[in-house]
Amino acid sequence: MPKMRRAVLVTTVVLLGVAACAVWFFRPDRGLSIGTAVTSQTLCGEIFVSGLDPNRVFAQEIKPKGQAAFLKNLQYTVDEQRHQVVSTWAGRFAGVATYHPGFGCTLGESNPNGDAEAFTRKIPAAIPITAGNAQLRKALDRAFAEPAQPPYRRVRAIVIMRDGKIIAERYAHGIGPDTPLLGYSVTKSVINALVGILVREGKLNVKAPAPVSAWSSPADPRHVITPDQLMRMTSGLNLDENDSGDDPVSRMLFSEHDMAAFAEQARLKAKPGQVWEYTSGNTLITSAIIRDAVGGHAADVLAFAHRELFDPVGMQHVTMEFDDAGTPIGATRMYASGRDWARFGELFLDDGIADGKRILPRGWVAYSTRPTLDSPYGAGFWINGGKSDDARARVEAGMPVDGFYASGNFGQRIVVIPSQHLVIARFGATIDPPNFDIRGLLRLVRDVIAAR
Repeated sequence: MPKMRRAVLVTTVVLLGVAACAVWFFRPDRGLSIGTAVTSQTLCGEIFVSGLDPNRVFAQEIKPKGQAAFLKNLQYTVDEQRHQVVSTWAGRFAGVATYHPGFGCTLGESNPNGDAEAFTRKIPAAIPITAGNAQLRKALDRAFAEPAQPPYRRVRAIVIMRDGKIIAERYAHGIGPDTPLLGYSVTKSVINALVGILVREGKLNVKAPAPVSAWSSPADPRHVITPDQLMRMTSGLNLDENDSGDDPVSRMLFSEHDMAAFAEQARLKAKPGQVWEYTSGNTLITSAIIRDAVGGHAADVLAFAHRELFDPVGMQHVTMEFDDAGTPIGATRMYASGRDWARFGELFLDDGIADGKRILPRGWVAYSTRPTLDSPYGAGFWINGGKSDDARARVEAGMPVDGFYASGNFGQRIVVIPSQHLVIARFGATIDPPNFDIRGLLRLVRDVIAAR
């Protein structure tokens, strides 16, 4: 599945290994600063949002990605009182990440996003639901089973919903139904939903030129770029995402205070709408469009997202992270529990309706899963329809052709299969580049479909 492999690789990966190599060929200061920033951000979120042990996070998510030359001089400290992680390389190139309740972690020390007290809630602890079906239990056993040697799956959570009800779930040690889990690029699918809500409210037209002030002049060739092209990854912007540590997206995510403004400065390398190229820069620009449409500040985005999406869908353990400009880092940085992620998938299974209320516009799910050019991508979701080799391979492996899924680094996935009335949320710390155990995911899908 060559195209899917490349695209999964360019989701926001922990850049430690590639940054360590890149520093010798590009700019050492930039590569090392990005490497320490990634280390601090990863640890900060997993410790203070997800509540995981730092040693576990380092061993599972950082060390396997790091080259020996980088790891040898990498050090980090966790300040529980200040809710802060500081990473350095040989005592220099400090990367700082600070946790702010309700807003997650930001790179740096300040909190530019305001008060999020209204969005921090105490929810009674939930009890995992044990599968009553023996076949489902076996399916979960197989999904969580570890091979004798690396690469390990390290599955953290699987939640299975059929006909709108959780029929089985399982969690790794130290993780439960209430644990917020980082979605990485699954977050892009949430941005799709927020755009859909703006469309339903008449606040955005995805086929009209994107409301980006940097492109407002009709003489600017980027003026014609639409939100549809941004979500479908066909903007044509020169925003390469190769995780070298010196590529535009690495710099955007780990060096820039205003990520969308940085991405908006990119020039065109292809005519908009003509070439598919997966890049998180497109999603950051879309995220800023959402921010501006709902009030211009991070707190406005949180209020809008909770009122229009999270609360109606029943997502109770959500944390969105923002840059210094108040833009949600919609390409990679949203946490939610396994149940929350599954409920999000259920919204798309039910054609955008939750609890009898229309959340997404009529036809939005069909729009989001329509093939983009010859790629295996729609608008914020990976799809099995169309003519791509990757999609055809998934169908041949047992995933129904009407299935589609959100996907993120380390094997974060939400699979939606309308013909089976089925949603499967699978989250983990899977170090198996470039496809993060896609074979295991396809086997899980087959097993669950067979478990009638």
